[in-house]
Amino acid sequence: MEVILKEDVAKLGARGEVVDVAEGYGRNYLLPKKLAVRATKANKAVIEQMKASSVRKLAKEKGDAELLAKQFDGVSLHFTRKAGENDALFGSVTSADIAHELEGRGFNIDRRKIELDQPLKSLGEFTVTIKLHKEVSVHIKVTVTKQEEPTA
Repeated sequence: MEVILKEDVAKLGARGEVVDVAEGYGRNYLLPKKLAVRATKANKAVIEQMKASSVRKLAKEKGDAELLAKQFDGVSLHFTRKAGENDALFGSVTSADIAHELEGRGFNIDRRKIELDQPLKSLGEFTVTIKLHKEVSVHIKVTVTKQEEPTA
């Protein structure tokens, strides 16, 4: 049975692909769960239009991301935090903190696009990657310094 996948299916194929599957697998699993449609001429034509639309949309999104990436040239962030001995922070600098600081500078970036393996918990200078698009990412410099204690 030939079907057109409507969603990515593990070990079978990606969205939009025409695949050949066992009759029972297609009829009892893929079709009822709306993961695929039968591969008829009409459905193939609709899928081709959807693919063309998707390609145009992805190209536009990538172009927008590249323009935004150019605006990040020379952008660096500075955070001042309380720190104890061995320059360990009492708190941390998280992706949400970075997103908030970028928002203050006119960049509306979702915190989930900021690739931070762990929150920054020490003083120093760090390079943080922001993934603007599947193929476009930028690196910004983040500096964390110690907050001066007020002398009494």
